[in-house]
Amino acid sequence: MKKILKSIHPDDDLHYEKMGLKRGEVEQWEDGSRVDGSKGNYEWWYFDSHYPDGTVLVLFLFSKMPIAVDGPIKPIATMELTLPDGRKFSEDVYATIEESHYAKDKCDVRIGECYCRGDLKHYEVCFRGKEMSANLTLDGTIRAWRSQTGSIFFGDNEEHYFAWLPAIPEGVAVADVTFDGGKALHLEGSGYHDHNWGNISMMKLMHHWYWGRAKIGDYKVISSWITAEKKYGFKEHGVFMIAKGGEIIGDNSNHTLKFLPEERYIDSHTGKPVYNRVVYEYTTDGDEDYRIIYEREGDINKTRFVDVLPKPLGLLARLIGFDGGYLRFEGRATVERLSDDRVIESVSDPAVWELMYFGKTSADEIYKAKQAK
Repeated sequence: MKKILKSIHPDDDLHYEKMGLKRGEVEQWEDGSRVDGSKGNYEWWYFDSHYPDGTVLVLFLFSKMPIAVDGPIKPIATMELTLPDGRKFSEDVYATIEESHYAKDKCDVRIGECYCRGDLKHYEVCFRGKEMSANLTLDGTIRAWRSQTGSIFFGDNEEHYFAWLPAIPEGVAVADVTFDGGKALHLEGSGYHDHNWGNISMMKLMHHWYWGRAKIGDYKVISSWITAEKKYGFKEHGVFMIAKGGEIIGDNSNHTLKFLPEERYIDSHTGKPVYNRVVYEYTTDGDEDYRIIYEREGDINKTRFVDVLPKPLGLLARLIGFDGGYLRFEGRATVERLSDDRVIESVSDPAVWELMYFGKTSADEIYKAKQAK
C-alpha cells in the first residue's frame, strides 16, 4: 500500500506565526491578493446577494479560471443574475494584465472596468459588460472570520494548500443591475463575500466536499465537510461557524464538529453518492449543543464536468476516466439547540447547499471499507 501523505488544517501557534496571522482576528491584507498568478496558482473574490423576491446576484473576479490553473494569468469577471421565475442571465468580461490590478494590502481588484474594493466591513463591487451591468454595495453585519488559519495544507512538507476567507459572512446588500436589453432593477437584501486561493488545482487535493451557508431565523451558519483525495488517505476536514444576532457564538477551532449524513442514494445523472439529509453536530466552548440539518427537497443544478468542458478537455477527461460532478440542492435548513439531548429550540428556513465531487465515485467508501477490515 502506498504511503498516505499528510493533510492538515492547522490551528497551532507555530502556523499562525509562520503565516503572519492573528488568532481570532482578520486583517485587511488577508483579503488582498495572496498569490502571484504563476503556474498552479489561482485566486478569486466571490460575492453573492439574495433578495426578498427570490432574485439572486452572483459576481466573481478571477485571476484565472479554476480549470486553467496551470496556465498564465487570464483576468476574468463574471456576473450571473437569476430572476424569481428561474430565468438566468450571465456574462463574462476578460481583460489583459495591463488592464487589471490586484492590490496586496487590501481588497482592491480591477479587471477592465469591473472591480471590487473593501475593508472587511464595507465593499463596493462593479461589473461592466456589453450586455449586463451591476453596482453592488455590501456592508457586513457579522465580522470577518476565517476557519482556524484559513488554509488546509497537503503533502508531508505542506507544499500545497487551499485557502478560504469569508470576509463578509453576512451583510446588507444593495444593488442596481441592468440586463436583457436595458431592463433595470434596484435590489435590497442580504449578501456574502469570500476569497479563495491556492497553489495547485483543487482536483489534485480534494475528493469531494459538502458546502452550505444558510440564514436560519436569527442564526447564520457556514458549514463544510471536505474529504481529501486518496493519496491523502481521504482525510476529512470540517469548516464551521455559527452566529446569532450578528455575533459569532462558535466555530470549529474547538474541534467538536461532527458530520452525520443520512439517507444515501445514487444520483442518476452524475452517478455520485448523495445524502438527502446532511447533519452537523457542534458544541460551543460554553457547552451549548447544536444540530444543523439540511434536508433536500429538490435539485437546482446537476452537472457532469465532462459535459461542460471544452471539447478537447472533455474528450481527454473521458479517456482518463474522470467523472467529476457538481450538485446544488434546495430544501430546508434547521438549527436545533439541545440540552441533555432534548431539543429546547428549533428554527427552520429555506436554504441552498452543494456537493462538489472531483474524485472517482464512491472511492472514499471503498477505501474506508478496506481500512475497517
